[in-house]
Amino acid sequence: MNSNVGEVLRRLPGPILVTGHTGFKGTWLTLLLEYLNIPVVGISLPPENNSLYSLMERKNKIREKFIDIRNLSDLQSTIQKFAPSAVLHMAAQPLVLESYESPISTFEVNVIGSANLLQSCLNTVSVKTIGVITTDKVYRNVGSERSFIESDPLEGRDPYSASKVGTESVVTAWREISLNHGGPQIFSLRAGNVIGGGDRARNRLLPDIVISKLSGNPLEVRNPKSTRPWQHVLDPLHGYLMALEKSLNKQIAPAYNFGPSSKSLTVDNVVKIANNAWGDSLLILNSDHSQKNNYEAGELAIDTSLSSKEFNWRPRWSQEDAVRSTINWWMQVSEGTLTPDQACKLDMTFLLT
Repeated sequence: MNSNVGEVLRRLPGPILVTGHTGFKGTWLTLLLEYLNIPVVGISLPPENNSLYSLMERKNKIREKFIDIRNLSDLQSTIQKFAPSAVLHMAAQPLVLESYESPISTFEVNVIGSANLLQSCLNTVSVKTIGVITTDKVYRNVGSERSFIESDPLEGRDPYSASKVGTESVVTAWREISLNHGGPQIFSLRAGNVIGGGDRARNRLLPDIVISKLSGNPLEVRNPKSTRPWQHVLDPLHGYLMALEKSLNKQIAPAYNFGPSSKSLTVDNVVKIANNAWGDSLLILNSDHSQKNNYEAGELAIDTSLSSKEFNWRPRWSQEDAVRSTINWWMQVSEGTLTPDQACKLDMTFLLT
């Protein structure tokens, strides 16, 4: 593990801007940057009441502005005031099932919002590099068991993944604009299914397990045989910072994958690991939708060889350990053994040792 990550970023004249800093990954990233003594600022919508950001009472802990990235003028003026040296763009509508309920707003946020962000950054002289977080779900998935590499064709079948393919197109277009004008490096960062303490999003497996455990209500499991590249949230975040640092010194690739080093686990595997970690059994209602709809792909795996080769990046947690760590975080916080801040710091210490 590269515990020296952050040395380059600490020497930058301006802070790191994190968009979507009130979200699950955004909150963890802000905490990690603070842990590494790297100045950070945030742009986001206001937090949800049950979010990790709210649980940890993060309001006003950093310089932040609550705005909608679809508003170009507000976004650009805020970024210019913050004068960041580097940007990690996470602000998005991140849920597949919600994208079916609100497809237009999903496209507006994920595509137009990303274009607004990149254009605003190109108009801000302080910005030297921009990493845009997309997803492993941008790849054309025909149900094979082959792990996707960064140069594979992109295609989205559901509104969420299609909007993220749109985001990738925005990244490609603005990369060309930036290259033609001597602007910042722009690249995309694609992660697998991230898990960790504090996530309470609807229709995600680990949050659903935690809510079921804490409430005593049955857990409905969608597509128990589906596979996903599960990873602890800090693993890709560490990779994002490594990519930022490398981009400040040399030209890097247009995109990088971050995921587990082992074969993707099934949903059923993850439920069993979580059950064993918590110590009591869940009442499980299997709800196999695989023959009823095409909401979600059955098989998904990504190849992280490029990140390994260029950054010497490796996941710190195995998939099994990431699940156990997530459950342990919730057990300790819900029982009052640790505060959320203490639990997060333990995970960050583990990451960097």
